[in-house]
Parts: sequence; structure tokens; C-alpha cells
Amino acid sequence: MRRMDTDTARAAILAQIRARRGRPAGMREQELRDVEFEIGRHQRGPQPSVPADAVAAFIAQATALQTSVARVAGQGDVPQAVAGYLREQDLPMRGVAWAALDGLPWSAAGVTLEFRPPVDADKLGITGCFCAVAETGSLVLASSQATPASTHLLPETHVAIVPATRIVPTLEDAYALLRTELGELPRALSTVSGPSRTGDIEQTIVLGAHGPYRVHVVIVDAA
Repeated sequence: MRRMDTDTARAAILAQIRARRGRPAGMREQELRDVEFEIGRHQRGPQPSVPADAVAAFIAQATALQTSVARVAGQGDVPQAVAGYLREQDLPMRGVAWAALDGLPWSAAGVTLEFRPPVDADKLGITGCFCAVAETGSLVLASSQATPASTHLLPETHVAIVPATRIVPTLEDAYALLRTELGELPRALSTVSGPSRTGDIEQTIVLGAHGPYRVHVVIVDAA
């Protein structure tokens, strides 16, 4: 079902409920204002302290989760950093990526990319991210037509390009940024904390059970 159809159906159901309870349809606007007010006045609970250097904290936490990390000065350096990682891991120099990354010099670095959602045969997916979280070493990815979630879920290797300016201290900061910049949650919101893993079989940790075997992050100091 399309998003518009879902929203219309939900609105119709809620209107019926309000009518049965004798509440006028016009109250909905006031209800929405009340919800926004409550969200705005929400007080955060106790939080652990996060080091002042959010980038260093993110790198430490991500590494502990078996995410490998590289750091480059600018966007133009990203393809060479990705190519170096792929060669080091003896991985194919071919994959798919988000369309927003099309302008980088991938061919000059020896990396061949198609800017489309992945299929089963694609082994490498390269994405940006909405933001990253220093407290947990996690990537936060918001899906859209231009940023399909399948790019970081389907291929065996996920490479994420993370601007240093988009690393926030805590998960609460990430959700506050989502509300500020997007206004509402996307259809799919992923919080990626290292490679996919499970311990369901004989209590042995297995990587890649529900997603990528490898997660590599390239932090870009200057946008």
C-alpha cells in the first residue's frame, strides 16, 4: 500500500473513533499542537558522559564493534580510501552506491560503481548516512527514494561515508536531529552497530547472519 493510501486510511479510522466518542473533527489540530508541545518540553533522562571529541569517541566505539574506520581530509579523498580498503581485504572493486555519491572520482581510484538499488549479485554497497552516534559507534540511516535501505542491508560489504560534522554525541541527539531536519520518521530508519551478527546457533557468534559481513566507515573531516 502506498504511503498516501495508508495515511488516508489511518485518518479515516481516527475520524470514526473521534465521531463515536463525540469529539469534533476540528480538535485534531489542537491535538497535534499538544503533541508537538509535549515533544518539545520532553526532558532527557540520565545519560553517560561522552568525551568532548565526538569523532574519537565514535572511532573507539565503532572499532570495538568490529567496524573498520578510515579518516580522510575531504570528499575527493574518499574513493582512494575505499579502493585501499577493498584491495587490503581482497574484495571486488565493483558495487552499487547512493546516487548522491555519483560525483566523486571513483573511476580514477579503480572502483566501478552503479548508482541504483542492489540486487542479490551485488557484493558491495556504498552509502552516506543521516548521522553517526559517538556514544555507541552506530550509523543512523534514513531511507528515501534516493537513499534505499537495501544498499546497506543486502550486499556482503557495507561502506559508509560519514562527515565528521554529522557525528553527534548520543542517540537522543540523533533523534532530535531527525525531528529538526526531517520533521517525521522515514519509512525505514536503521541504526547500524557493526557487522550483522547472531549467537543463536550453539552460542557461537556468526557474522553476516542478517546483513553485511563487513562494515567499513570513511570519516570525512571537511565536507
